[in-house]
Amino acid sequence: MIPELSNPSVFMRDPQRVEEIIKTMQMDSTSTIQVISDFDMTLTRFAYNGKRCPTSHNILDNSKLISEECKAQLKDLLNTYYPIEIDSKRTAEEKLPLMVEWWTKAHTLLVQQRIRKDLLQDVVKESDAMLREGYQLFFDHLQEHSIPLLIFSAGVGDVLEEVIRQAGVFHPNVKVFSNYMDFDETGALKAFKGELIHIYNKREGALLNTGHFQELKSRHNVLLLGDSLGDLTMADGVHSMENILKIGFLNDKVEERKTSYLNAYDIVLVKDETMEVPNAIMLHLTCTK
Repeated sequence: MIPELSNPSVFMRDPQRVEEIIKTMQMDSTSTIQVISDFDMTLTRFAYNGKRCPTSHNILDNSKLISEECKAQLKDLLNTYYPIEIDSKRTAEEKLPLMVEWWTKAHTLLVQQRIRKDLLQDVVKESDAMLREGYQLFFDHLQEHSIPLLIFSAGVGDVLEEVIRQAGVFHPNVKVFSNYMDFDETGALKAFKGELIHIYNKREGALLNTGHFQELKSRHNVLLLGDSLGDLTMADGVHSMENILKIGFLNDKVEERKTSYLNAYDIVLVKDETMEVPNAIMLHLTCTK
């Protein structure tokens, strides 16, 4: 077994099954692997030195591009809907219309602010957003082995791409599916493009993007990384999937949600702000046999 899997932050319902999946995937070549990941609080930190880190939406919400009145309205939305998002007593079906409501209201408020495209770079630079410790090895190693990294995010695509770009790891193997801004000819935000991607419809995002999965149809081994139960459907568009290893980051309300995460994910990482376990698994899968 990979030594990092015995870290105190690592929990597994069935360690033997995890070992079998890893062994099977390792016996195949690296050309059969793809990584599918969420972004906010999965590739980025949940907290640093005891302080919450911002999501791609928060980066905008807390920025100089937003009026104080709008900030207050966005905060009200967060206080109303975030407890619903992480409520383990509600079903995904119950949450779904409420998540659509939240994202739609937030996007409407952002559009009213006429956010300028040319200022996004500064806003990201000034924010406290951070990729998880060990991100450099993760991104660089995938690129080095030509393993595709597909990121499905309910956040703001323009902002999260900028986070990855400023960290110096936006390699050609990275593809992002997210909510992208649509700017008018003056460079001001006028709308969001296409279908809304929120926390509970990543399956539709995956299926809508089957063209991308089609290119990857020989890659039937999937490493999936997420931090919510909604992230588990991100691989639904994968063609003839043979093995999937699901790693879940449990960042918040740990005791309340631990059982549901252990039932859903193969490996659950509790309050772990690093990429140590995904990196160890990836190094193991790509080491020459």
